[in-house]
Amino acid sequence: MTRTRHLFACLAVAGAIAQCLPAGAEDLLQIYREAQQRDPAIAAARSQWEATQERVPQARAGLLPQVSASGAANFNYYEANVNTNPRTSFSANYGQGNLTFSASQPLYRPQNVVALDQAREVVTQSDVTLAIAQQDLIIRTTVAYFDVLLAEYNVELAEQQKIAVAEQLAQAKRNFEVGTATITDTNEAQAKYDQIVATEIQARNDLDRRRTALAAIVGRAPKNLRRVGSFDPPLPDPNNVDYWVDRALKENLSVRFQLSNYEIASLEVDRARAGHLPTLDLVANAVGQGSSGSVNSDFASNSRSALFGVVLNVPIYTGGFVNSRVRETISLQDRARADVESAKRAAVTNAQDGFSGVNSAAAGVKAFEQAVASAEVALRSNILGQEVGIRTNLDVLNVQQNVYSTRRDLANAYFQYLLAVLRLKASIGNLTEQDLQALNRRLTG
Repeated sequence: MTRTRHLFACLAVAGAIAQCLPAGAEDLLQIYREAQQRDPAIAAARSQWEATQERVPQARAGLLPQVSASGAANFNYYEANVNTNPRTSFSANYGQGNLTFSASQPLYRPQNVVALDQAREVVTQSDVTLAIAQQDLIIRTTVAYFDVLLAEYNVELAEQQKIAVAEQLAQAKRNFEVGTATITDTNEAQAKYDQIVATEIQARNDLDRRRTALAAIVGRAPKNLRRVGSFDPPLPDPNNVDYWVDRALKENLSVRFQLSNYEIASLEVDRARAGHLPTLDLVANAVGQGSSGSVNSDFASNSRSALFGVVLNVPIYTGGFVNSRVRETISLQDRARADVESAKRAAVTNAQDGFSGVNSAAAGVKAFEQAVASAEVALRSNILGQEVGIRTNLDVLNVQQNVYSTRRDLANAYFQYLLAVLRLKASIGNLTEQDLQALNRRLTG
């Protein structure tokens, strides 16, 4: 009975470790907010968003007045020699200058009007692109966070299992020494112990990799992390797959991005066709010139001129460029239409997978909770069976290993449920920091 109490004490310690919170532990929300500041991918997405905001002012400039000024000032020296008898020489020094002001105001430029509409659509699309990057950051951070937790849990389970197997090994050696067991029991226990040692080494290596992956997002090595406490996983609300599919078709961010892309492609067709249309501009020009002399005269002079009018440009023949450009943009519009359909189908698949993922993960949590309870009962029975001689040491070791692996599966089931909830929200384009806050409240501490 002493051995039984010691073994179950080890299992209790393993369960307690899984729930304990080290002092100063960081939670998921803290890690995410730090990732918002340090993750290179989200930083690049923000910079791209900021750059895209300039598309509208740039396109609007094509409809606003353009004013320019230019000027020049020259000093001239002229010298001539005539080979006569006697020799004749002539020289002149004089300055010249001019100043020109030009202005134009587009009156009718359909291509520029379409370009402005395109720019506005591109800016709207950039909002969707940034939202996609933000959703991706939430998912990546959460996956990396839970990967570290699961890796830590695997190390702790390996440590506790090693303690329990070491006790079984010591007991087998004592029983062999007193003649109540064979050397086979000792060898089997030793083999299990060596296997656990190898598993522990592998678990520690995996933990290092998981910590490195999280560090790549937040820019530093993570400290102690808060754990996931046990909870009763709720099902999707409403628990109707059609509801989530319908919302995904309307609100999925990838669908919205491709719809915007199709609108941009359609405007590009209009812009290309506008290449057949004339343009009309209001123009003004003022020129002032002055000179202190010339080669032939020492008299200073100056002049001023100005013009004001309209310029009409009618494209008659462009070598087939405009027609070719129209055909090209129509083909690109067809591709954008196909991309919309592809995005809608992917959104339906993601919504269905997310919905079934939440339901199956919730069922998995309940199943593994029952499996852990059953495995612990089986372990007690096998230990008692070993004491009365109807179970072998190997039977106990195998059932004991099953207890630990089932505990690990239960922890993973909790993580998979929480990730499935986030992915379901992402499938309808509705994953925000508030969802992460709700998940964070499930962490112990």
